[in-house]
Amino acid sequence: MRASDVLLIALRGLAAHRLRSSLTMLGIVIGVASVISLLALGSGAQQMVAGQIQGLGSNLLWVYPGPPTQMGMRGLVGTGSNLTLEDARALMDPDRAPSVVAVSPQVNTTAPVVAGGLNTTTSIRGVTPEYVQVRNYSLAEGDFFTPQQEESRARVAVLGNQVAQTLFPDGDAVEQWLRVGPLRLRVIGVLESKGGAMGMEDDLVLVPITTFQAGLARQTTAGGEFSLQVITVQVADGKLVEQAKEEVRAILQDRHGSSEEEDFSIISQEDVLQTVGQVMGIFTLFLGAIAGISLLVGGIGIMNIMLVSVTERTREIGIRKAVGARRRHIMLQFLLEATFLSLAGGIIGILLGMGLSGLVSGIRMGEVALQPAVTLPVVLLAFFLSAAIGIFFGFYPASRAARLDPIQALRYE
Repeated sequence: MRASDVLLIALRGLAAHRLRSSLTMLGIVIGVASVISLLALGSGAQQMVAGQIQGLGSNLLWVYPGPPTQMGMRGLVGTGSNLTLEDARALMDPDRAPSVVAVSPQVNTTAPVVAGGLNTTTSIRGVTPEYVQVRNYSLAEGDFFTPQQEESRARVAVLGNQVAQTLFPDGDAVEQWLRVGPLRLRVIGVLESKGGAMGMEDDLVLVPITTFQAGLARQTTAGGEFSLQVITVQVADGKLVEQAKEEVRAILQDRHGSSEEEDFSIISQEDVLQTVGQVMGIFTLFLGAIAGISLLVGGIGIMNIMLVSVTERTREIGIRKAVGARRRHIMLQFLLEATFLSLAGGIIGILLGMGLSGLVSGIRMGEVALQPAVTLPVVLLAFFLSAAIGIFFGFYPASRAARLDPIQALRYE
């Protein structure tokens, strides 16, 4: 008996019970559609977060003060107060740090901001003019403050897009005045919106770091110098990140004195992306595993229906064996039926999952819009997984059919 004949018999067997075959496929359809849509959501979220991190700037290093030690207990990274403006300026030495192209020191606080009859509480950042370049910002209107304004402790401010809309809803923020704590500041610019998951980058006020240290916060080192909360370093090329790390480490170790334990921490953009990728990858696999449960249920449904089919067609199997059909022909027939049900359900499920992903794309959840990403590996995984389920769960019913004794089968009523 030719394989084509076996396939034709299998298809006729399925066609004879269209409703039952359709309901059997439904479990696989739901399972595959769930896998496609949930993995697409997870993959889209991973790409979106990675894009937002890359939107902070390119080829960045973040230098944080080391954790303070009290009574033998180490605190959290970034809670120390041992980085200074002089440290930041030292990192710009082209002889000792040739891979570094820009450095932006930063100090932060949270304070109420008042303009006219409107107010908001937001993040206040003291930065240098290099901040715009390092952090990949652009201005929607106005200008950023200059080195001369930083040096003279000018009372000027640049607003994040969200703050500008809150305090100046008419859109005329530039050259207006606002009050931050004890300081009265003139608005000279408004930043372009970062949007998306980085909405916090729109909710801020930027002032010259010297103005910040003089009038807003006076956190100092043990030696009495003004301290920084982070130094952002931009590297000339992504391939030079590790080299830049070593250059920055060497300079700071020289300035802070040699010790068994560094009093600062260096984190690269690649480190952050890798960590986020691992976390989001685990999250995506978790979603896929949840969806895979429905595939397992669908596979059990196929096995159940195929066992019922074997029982109903026992006499038919006996007749086929009596006229010359071999055990392998019977087994192949039922395996083909199970695999066809699973593959057909898988293909429909893939199309349904892609359709669902398209439907939810753009739906906003707070400040974030869903952006599912259906990738070819996910589609191929779903396709081959559905085929494997058909073979795996169809093997036992097919084997049971092939082992039937033809004499006993012919006597079956």
